[in-house]
Amino acid sequence: MAAPESERDRLLGLIADYVLEHGIAELTLRRLGAAIGTNNRMLLYYFASKEQLIAQALMAASLRFPTFAAALSALDGTGPLRERLDAVWTGIAARENHPFHRLFFEVYGVALHQPGRFDDFLARVGHDWTNLVAGRLRAEGVPDPEAGTIAREIVALWRGLQFDLLSTGDGAEVAEAHSASAAAFAERCERARGRVAAAQPAG
Repeated sequence: MAAPESERDRLLGLIADYVLEHGIAELTLRRLGAAIGTNNRMLLYYFASKEQLIAQALMAASLRFPTFAAALSALDGTGPLRERLDAVWTGIAARENHPFHRLFFEVYGVALHQPGRFDDFLARVGHDWTNLVAGRLRAEGVPDPEAGTIAREIVALWRGLQFDLLSTGDGAEVAEAHSASAAAFAERCERARGRVAAAQPAG
């Protein structure tokens, strides 16, 4: 039998629903509490601050979009790197993920505009995907510093194309742009592996 849902988890689910629908631009704890059947004191009791509440709601919201949450697992396949990068992008760009992308960029914008409010969020955004991609490239023989540099560029491409996709709605052209960049990244990785192989002593 599944464990009963805690009050905190119940509230977090309701908060995730609310911010996905309404965003955070005009969010106040009083307004949020009234909308989900609680009050600002209880929200602070469970989440400590408005900033922590928003950051945790964003993480909870991401789990509502399994195609997005699982997108990076496509890197773990065995096919050509270009095809795996395109598969990751397909998972990220799926139309059902767009509500989450809109919320993500709204929080991202506030975090950049108001330093100190969402430092943990910015740290995760800045490093989590990059570290994962860099680790995958290293495992496939791409040396440092190339693995770290290329990983950062790949993640920057994804972030930029997410924004482009939301702005233009042109999924086909954005996917074409991604494929061209993915091919270039794969070629750079192959060259980096080749340099390592060439540097190995013969015999």
